[in-house]
Amino acid sequence: MPLMPKRTKYRKMQKGRNRGKASRGTQVTDGEYGLQATGAALIKSNQIEAARIALTRYIKRGGKVWIKIFPDKPITKKPAETRMGKGKGAPEYWVARVKPGRVMFEIEGVTEDIAKEALRLAANKLPVSSKFVARENKVGGEKVDED
Repeated sequence: MPLMPKRTKYRKMQKGRNRGKASRGTQVTDGEYGLQATGAALIKSNQIEAARIALTRYIKRGGKVWIKIFPDKPITKKPAETRMGKGKGAPEYWVARVKPGRVMFEIEGVTEDIAKEALRLAANKLPVSSKFVARENKVGGEKVDED
């Protein structure tokens, strides 16, 4: 079953634009390593699922995986061979808007080389260019004051 919201306020959404850089979700927070987008894209729910499967297959029951993006935007499509007009089409699939700098997947509990290869395999399933990133502060979330 693909990722999609349980319910939404409106069934259809306008296209909009996907400009600018990500303002949030740019740091690795949950895991040790992450896959960060370097371009902008609309990622379908089935592409997210394909990347998740590729990632978990490679790490073979070891480690933990976080999916940090969620497809909450419906994309509509009119049936094939339909004339223009007669309103907007029916929702076809769901996408996640991804901007440059967004961390899409996080992983922990595996070595760096295994994480790098697993995230590379996941990146091949996605329509956006991306890079491997590691967490800045490895242990704990507190900064120590040095007086």
